[in-house]
Amino acid sequence: MNKRIVILLVACLVGGCLWAQSGPGKRERKKNLVVKEWNTKAGAKTPYLDNMVTYDELGRKIEEIEYASYGQKKRTVYEYEGTNTKCSRQIEYDDKNHVNRIKKFKYNEDGTRRVQYNYKPNGKLESTKTFEYSYK
Repeated sequence: MNKRIVILLVACLVGGCLWAQSGPGKRERKKNLVVKEWNTKAGAKTPYLDNMVTYDELGRKIEEIEYASYGQKKRTVYEYEGTNTKCSRQIEYDDKNHVNRIKKFKYNEDGTRRVQYNYKPNGKLESTKTFEYSYK
């Protein structure tokens, strides 16, 4: 009986690994995808749009909109340089679709974030955030 369970578990693990390898990659699955999140309040019958994320033809997130009962709460647009998969600039908009903040990013060679520059809507540098990585 125990041998059967072990054999079954091994078969499931191997089959799962083969399926995961043969399936499309994460970025591949997101090409030209739009994900809408709907909420329904307890006791209500009508769902309302809560969040929407849009991906481009390369599977990169290009826009995220968060909604409230009155409409758009905030919107974030993600920009990339060429076919790079790392976001180079992020623009945050308020509920009236006015620019609230602009963030620019620099990365290390291994793809980790090195510096984040935060700008005011007028383009003036507001703050700089640096990232440090250490392994224990």
